[in-house]
Amino acid sequence: MESRTAPDPNDKILMILCHLSLLIGVGFVLPLVLFLVKREESPLLADHAKEVLNFHISLLIYAICCIPLVLVLIGIPMLLGLALGGLMISIVAAIKASEGVLYRYPLTIRFIV
Repeated sequence: MESRTAPDPNDKILMILCHLSLLIGVGFVLPLVLFLVKREESPLLADHAKEVLNFHISLLIYAICCIPLVLVLIGIPMLLGLALGGLMISIVAAIKASEGVLYRYPLTIRFIV
């Protein structure tokens, strides 16, 4: 989904950081704060933050499901694949955000609508 108007440069930076929050180690905190603070002011930034929050919640659920499988040894490669896939998809989403496009993460459960 492309944006109809060009986003504010500050909002664009925040959108990119929001998608890279998994890489920079702030996880849920940055997208949640951005969503709560900027949802009235910048709907595009709020949409990016919602998408990132839904993705992080989905990753957490998938990781919790993989933990019992570690006992059968299949969970270890599944957790590694989940982590690697999450990092790669976050980078792709940040690139799309730099272009002003809302990236929809695959296999994401939409909790926050």
